[in-house]
Amino acid sequence: MSTSAPLPPGPEVVSVAFVRLLRRAGLAVPVQAATTYVEALAMVDVGERSSVYWAGRATLVRRTVDRPIYDAAFASFWDRTVMATEAAAPPEAAVLAIDDEPDHDHGGSRDPDEAAMTVRFSRLEELRHRDFAACTPQELRELHRAVRGLRLDPPRRRSRRLRSTRSPGRRPDLRRTLRSAARTGGDPVDRRWLAPRQRHRRLVLLVDVSASMEPYTRSLARFAHAAVTARRSVEAFAVGTRLTRLTRALSGHDPDVALAAAAAEVSDWAGGTRLGDGLRAFNDRWGARGLARGAVVIVLSDGWDRGDPDVLAEQMARLARVAHRVIWVNPLQATAGYEPLARGMAAALPHVDNLVAGHSLAALEDLARLVIDADDQPRAREAP
Repeated sequence: MSTSAPLPPGPEVVSVAFVRLLRRAGLAVPVQAATTYVEALAMVDVGERSSVYWAGRATLVRRTVDRPIYDAAFASFWDRTVMATEAAAPPEAAVLAIDDEPDHDHGGSRDPDEAAMTVRFSRLEELRHRDFAACTPQELRELHRAVRGLRLDPPRRRSRRLRSTRSPGRRPDLRRTLRSAARTGGDPVDRRWLAPRQRHRRLVLLVDVSASMEPYTRSLARFAHAAVTARRSVEAFAVGTRLTRLTRALSGHDPDVALAAAAAEVSDWAGGTRLGDGLRAFNDRWGARGLARGAVVIVLSDGWDRGDPDVLAEQMARLARVAHRVIWVNPLQATAGYEPLARGMAAALPHVDNLVAGHSLAALEDLARLVIDADDQPRAREAP
């Protein structure tokens, strides 16, 4: 078997398409064998016909009578794939998926222990690092669907309330220990202890909805929606020329309906910015009274502020004294050579624990991991 033109790059593309062809030809290929085939292709040159042939022959063919079916399917697959590769550009990244639906091509007669492997083409991996401001409307829709699936789980803190546990601790649970001893003739075989409960820290998001943030506002608002719908201990606010609470508006299951409701609540959407006044309103009405106390507070803003920077610095200091951690998400942080020299950003920076970028899906994924591990991350400012 001589070497021919290369197959499309990526063992996943080759394996999934070829396994599907083999199943349509009548060859039984279990999921485990297909997975092994992917691993085998990763170890050979997928552009070499002989290597691809024997990788499949060794992993997909279990009976001698299946060899002619495999040979015919492979010849058809190789020639067809080569012609498609020469005529068109290489396909986009393929995503492996398990399809548990009946195979209609065979009338639903298929081994129930097997599942067909299909190919779904997606540009998500390519778009993960693309700046939201540089995306087309179609690309933004793809990214927004991915943002909806982000897992944003606030860190846990020790509660004052206690729970009973069998793990040895400092304080015994005498009541439950004696109650269990009554069932064993007075012997305290099952000893109980008291330990603090674990509760999620409150998560507070302050989203800048000013005109300078317009290329990122809707993407960051969808991030806030994903957070609000994931946990009850999450609060969201819009900050422009005034402060608007968005928690109730963003609590709907449908993100499009929720964002429309949030936009209707905000009267100064894409207007000016007075971060200092907005933070003062938050601290006076919500933060200092307990909403921000011990919470992880995320400010999503580019730091451009038309107000007095001294007011912003004062309010950020108030917020930092009660919050467990303050994270500032600035989409401009990803710009090459960026320095936080804007008046608002420079005034807020001394009171911020983490300054991160939120310009892309990958950056939001990093932010979600930072929130989850907030208690394990080093702090940039001194603890109050």
